[in-house]
Amino acid sequence: MSATVNRFYNAIKDAKSLKPTELVDYFAYFLTMENDEAIASTAAIEDCFRACDLVPPKNTSAYLSNALKGENAKFVKVAGGYRLQRTYRDALTTTLGISASIIQTSAELRKLESKLPTGAEKGFLKELIDCFEIGANRAAVVMCWILVLDHLYEYVLKHHLGDFNVVLAKNTDKRVRITQIQSRDDFGDIPEGKYIEFLRSAGIISADVRKILDEKLGIRNSSAHPSAVSIKPSKVVEFIDDLIENVVLKYPV
Repeated sequence: MSATVNRFYNAIKDAKSLKPTELVDYFAYFLTMENDEAIASTAAIEDCFRACDLVPPKNTSAYLSNALKGENAKFVKVAGGYRLQRTYRDALTTTLGISASIIQTSAELRKLESKLPTGAEKGFLKELIDCFEIGANRAAVVMCWILVLDHLYEYVLKHHLGDFNVVLAKNTDKRVRITQIQSRDDFGDIPEGKYIEFLRSAGIISADVRKILDEKLGIRNSSAHPSAVSIKPSKVVEFIDDLIENVVLKYPV
């Protein structure tokens, strides 16, 4: 949680000028809205302070109790902790603005990391999400495509090399200058669109996955070259989520 809550803290406008009790409100927002936890407990809020190298207020519990009272109550009490009162929660959202949207979508992408086993792919996914979080949308798209293609190369080599080579041997497209895959480097002689076609012809991927890959290849092509096409954060999130969930996780190496 440390990295995520630090990114959230850095997105708060004038965070350094806020009182510790004001930060309590924001960290409660982080826990329940961005980290998708059911409640914000006193202990969890204070952990957020420590994760950001900040000293928690000495009276966190008393502050939360007092914030339950009156017409302008900030919190509602629930079993095990607190949640932000809806009107006040919406007010905090407006202070975060665009940053809130980026943080929320980043949090969703970060959840994908936990689904991958420790190794090169997980590290690569982390780096491409880092690119997204600093606004390098095109770089994130290109890196994700590289990750997925490399994953499929490894998947074919380990599980379906024979089936793939049978289809490859029947190829008549002159752009493909190879008739048999013997090592990972050999895949570089196959245009990416044809590679997707061969995967489907060999029965290695489903028709639906082929549609996903064909669509995402077009987005990658738009992202990899200077153009007037706008690559918005929402498109990047959908791109990454779709490929990781429906390709990388669906076809484990």
